[in-house]
Amino acid sequence: MLVLHGLCTTDGVLALWAEDSGLPARSESTRRDAPHPFAATTETLAAVLGLEPLKATTRALLLPSFSSGPMASPELVRDPLTAGRAQRGKVQLRQWGVPTVRLHGTPERPAEMRLSDSARFVFDVAGFAADLVERGRVLPAVAPDQPRARWVPVLSGTDSARFASLQAAMPPACRCEEIAGDPGELVRAALTTAVDEQVRARLEGVALAPQRRRTTAEAWLAALTGEPTFDADPVELYELREQLDRWRTSAGTESPVRTCFRLRSPEQRNEEEWAVEFLLQAVDEPSVLVPAQQVWFADDGVLRRWIPAPQEHLLADLGRASKLHPDLDEALRGQHPSELEVGAEGAYRFLTAAPALAQAGFGVLLPSWWQQTTKLGLKLTTKSRGTAGTVAKESEIGLKSIVDYKWELALGADTLTDAELAELARAKVPLVKVRGQWVQVDQKRLAAGLAFLKRGGGQMTAAEVMLHSGLTEADESLPLPLVDVEADGWLGDLLTGKADEQLEPVDPPENFGARLRPYQQRGLAWLAFLDKIGLGACLADDMGLGKTVQLLALEALNRANGKRPPTLLICPMSVVGNWQREAARFTPELKVHVHHGADRLDGDALREAVESNDLVLTTYSLAARDADALADLTFDRVVLDEAQNIKNSATRQSQAVRQLKARHRVALTGTPVENRLAELWSIMDFANPGVLGTVNTFRARFAVPVERHNDQDAAARLRKITNPFVLRRVKTDPRIISDLPDKVEMRQLCNLTPEQASLYQAVVNDMLEKIEEADEGIERRGLVLATMSKLKQVCNHPAHFLGDGSRVAGRSGKLARLEEVLEEVLAEGDKALCFTQFTEFGSMLVPYLAARFDTEVLFLHGGTSKAARDRMVERFQDKRGPSLFLLSLKAGGTGLNLTAANHVIHLDRWWNPAVEDQATDRAFRIGQQRNVQVRKFVCIGTLEERIDAMIEEKRALAQLVVGAGENWLTELSTAQLRDLLSLSGEAVGE
Repeated sequence: MLVLHGLCTTDGVLALWAEDSGLPARSESTRRDAPHPFAATTETLAAVLGLEPLKATTRALLLPSFSSGPMASPELVRDPLTAGRAQRGKVQLRQWGVPTVRLHGTPERPAEMRLSDSARFVFDVAGFAADLVERGRVLPAVAPDQPRARWVPVLSGTDSARFASLQAAMPPACRCEEIAGDPGELVRAALTTAVDEQVRARLEGVALAPQRRRTTAEAWLAALTGEPTFDADPVELYELREQLDRWRTSAGTESPVRTCFRLRSPEQRNEEEWAVEFLLQAVDEPSVLVPAQQVWFADDGVLRRWIPAPQEHLLADLGRASKLHPDLDEALRGQHPSELEVGAEGAYRFLTAAPALAQAGFGVLLPSWWQQTTKLGLKLTTKSRGTAGTVAKESEIGLKSIVDYKWELALGADTLTDAELAELARAKVPLVKVRGQWVQVDQKRLAAGLAFLKRGGGQMTAAEVMLHSGLTEADESLPLPLVDVEADGWLGDLLTGKADEQLEPVDPPENFGARLRPYQQRGLAWLAFLDKIGLGACLADDMGLGKTVQLLALEALNRANGKRPPTLLICPMSVVGNWQREAARFTPELKVHVHHGADRLDGDALREAVESNDLVLTTYSLAARDADALADLTFDRVVLDEAQNIKNSATRQSQAVRQLKARHRVALTGTPVENRLAELWSIMDFANPGVLGTVNTFRARFAVPVERHNDQDAAARLRKITNPFVLRRVKTDPRIISDLPDKVEMRQLCNLTPEQASLYQAVVNDMLEKIEEADEGIERRGLVLATMSKLKQVCNHPAHFLGDGSRVAGRSGKLARLEEVLEEVLAEGDKALCFTQFTEFGSMLVPYLAARFDTEVLFLHGGTSKAARDRMVERFQDKRGPSLFLLSLKAGGTGLNLTAANHVIHLDRWWNPAVEDQATDRAFRIGQQRNVQVRKFVCIGTLEERIDAMIEEKRALAQLVVGAGENWLTELSTAQLRDLLSLSGEAVGE
C-alpha cells in the first residue's frame, strides 16, 4: 500500500510522489539531498495513477526528519497498539531526493492508494482547473516575461472565493520544495499551468492561424494550440500584451465579493419556519456580510465600490447555485429574492447540499450545532448480578460472567424518556428538537430502533459487553448507532479506563531476587489486577524490557499467599534454559519442572510431577504433540512466552494451547502485531476468548477497515476494546527507560575475491539457462530459491558453496572483513555475537577463527542440546568467558540474554528486518551498559547489495511483502532476476 503526496512545484506545475507504508528505518546517508529511502519510483507511481511517466524528475524536498531518517507521514497504517510510540531525536527539516511525476489532466483518485492532505489538495486544484475550462472561464494570454502563449483562468465571484479558499487551505507539505516568496503564488501558478494544459488538450489539432504567419499576433494564435514559444517582434509583442490586457479587463475581473447563504432556525427568526438568507460576502473579510435586502433597496454606493453591478451578480450566482440545490429555483421566481422560507425537510435538504455549495465557492453559514450535532442512537446499560454494596464473588467477575442488560434510546449519553420517545415517533420530519437540541432523525431507522426496544432486556456475558463497546455505526446487527455502553463495578471501570487509574501499587515478596524498575512495578500491578478479576493479559513490552522478571514477580506474589495449582509456561526451546536460570535467580523457592525430551513423563507420573511443582516449562511443539495429556491437567495459569508463535490461529499448536484449562491466561510478546491484525486476534482470543468476537467478525469490523482503508475510527474502537488487556511499552521511549545505551547500525560492504566472482557468475548463468526452460509454478520457484541460497553461500566463502573441506584462509572478501572487525573487537577487550543462517558456514568458521585469534569460539545451532546451550550462555555472560559467540540465526535469534556482547555481526543477511532486529536485541536490552555496534555484511555488486537496497527502499512494507523468508523473490520475472543477480564490475576487490 502506498501513500500519495502532492506538491505545487517552484516551476508552476502540480506533481505527485508516493511513500511506502510503514515506519522509516535508519538511513546512513548524510548527503543534503540523499534519496528518500521509501519513495516509490516514478514508473510505479505513473502505473498506479494510469499516467504516462512524462517529465518525471527527482526533486529536492524539505521533509520533517529525525536524525535517523525521514518521519513517517500521518496517513500510514500503524499498529494500533503502538500508535503513540516515541522516536528518538529532534524533528527538523531535511532535504531528500524524491522521484515525482507531473499530474496531467484530472485522473481518477486511486482507490488502492491512501491520499495525504497534500495529494487531496493537488487533486482539488486540478479539479478546479477542469471546472473553469468546462465553463469557459479562461482567456488566451502572453506570459509577462517571454514570448510564450498560454491560457489563463478568469476568476470572479464564487470562482474568486473558491480560489481564495484553496490558497488558505494549502497544506504546508504542498510547498516542501525550498522556496522563497508568497506560498499563494504557488497555487496561482499551478492553477494557471493546469488550465493551460487542459485547454491545449481539448484544442489539440485545431489551427487558430494560417500556416504562413506574417505578424506577431498570428504567431501567437498558432502558439495557443501548438508549441507555446513563438517568434515575436518586440514592439508588436508589447502592443499585443496591451490589447490582451484591455480585452481581459472587459471580460471580467476577480471579484472581491461572493454570494453567501445562511440557514436560520425558527427561534433565531422568531418565526415558525426555517429560512435560507441570501447575502453578499467579502472574500478577503468573510465577517463583512451585506443582506440581499440592501442589495435591492438600500443605498448601494458602498457596494458599487466593491462590484459594479451587485444585483446582476447576486442573480447570476443564485442561478448557478440552483443547479446544485434545486430548491433555490423557487426564490428566483420573485422579483427581489432575499431569502427562501423552508420547512424542516427543506432545512435538512439545504444542510446536506451545503458541502457542494461550499465546494463550488459559495459562502455557507450553518447553525453551530450542525457540525457538533448530538447523535440519536442506542445505549446499552448493564448491571452485574451481585448484590449492591457487597464484594463481587469470583464467579461474578471475568469475561464469562453473566450481566443483566437492557437497551435504551439515547441522545448522546442521555437516555430519553417514554414521552420523548413518543414525540419522536410522531414526528415525520428529519429535524426534531429534543431537550433544546436539534437532532437529525432518520424515520426508518428510528422506527426500527423503537421496534428493537420492544424486545426488552436479557443477559449476556461480560465479553459480549466489551465487544459491543467497539461496534461501528454501520454494524448491521443494530438498527441505530451504538452511542454509549454503561456498566457498573469492575466492568464499568474497564470500559471507562478507571481501572488503570485505580491500580494499587504492588511490591513482590521480600525474598524476590530483583529490584523492579518503576515501569516494571506498574506492569506487576497491572498483571495482579487482571489476575485478581480473572481476566487474561497480553504483556507486550518491547524486547529487553523484562517481561520475564515481571511474570516471575507475579508468580512469587501469588504463591506468597498460599499454595496454588502450578503455572504452565510454554515457550520456544531456545529460551527454556533462560526461564530455568531466571526462576532460580529471582524466585528460588519456586519448584520448576521441565516437560521436554524423549524421556518426558506421561500419564499419572506427569500428573504427579505437575501437582508437586509450581512452574511447569514446555515448548510449543510439545504443547501440540502432548495436547491431550496437557488438556487433562488443571493449571492455575497458562503463560505463552514469545506468543507470536500462535499468531496463525489455524495452526495445530495455536489450537492446542486454547484447549488448556486454567483460571488465568497471560501472553508475553514483544511483537503483538507483526504483519496483520489477525495475529492480534489470535493472541487476544487465547488470553480472553470471545472478547474480539469470531475471526470473521474481527476481520470485517477491524482488520479490513484499518489495513485497507486506514480507518482511524476503527483503530480507535479496537484500542478501546484491547487497552484493558494489552500493556505495551517500548524501550525507545525515554519515559519508560532512560539509561539504555545507543544502538549504532552500519552496513559493512565487502568485495568478492576473483574465485568468488567466477563461481558467482557460473551459478547465475546456470540458473538463467534452466529458468528459461522451467515451467511456471513450483519448479520455477524452487529453482530461484535454490539459486539464491547458492549465491549467498558463494558470497560467504567458496568452500561453503563447494562443501569440499578445502582451505579457508585468503579466499573470501567477507571473511577478510570479519577478521579485521574481530581483531579490533578483541584488541579492545570487547565481546561479539556473529549470526549466520547457515549452520555449515558456522561449523567451518569456528575452528578457523579459534586458530586465527587463539581463542575459544562458542557455536550455538539447532542441534545444540539444551544443557550445552545453557552452559554456553552462562560462560559467555561471565566476564572471564569466551569473547566470540557464533550463532545460528534461527536457534539463537530469540529468547537469549547476551548483554556481555556490545558488537553484533550479521554475516549473511536474512531478508526480513524483524528477524535481524530480534537477533540484535539479544545484546541490545536491559542490562547492556555500553553502546551496541551492529554490522550487517553485504557483498558489493551482488544480489546481497541489490536486495538490501530493495529492502531499504521498501522497509515500510518489508514485513508484509517479504514475510519470514525469501519466497517473494520467486515471483520476479526472468528479466528482473537477471538484473537482480548480475555481477557488477565493482564486486571484485583488488
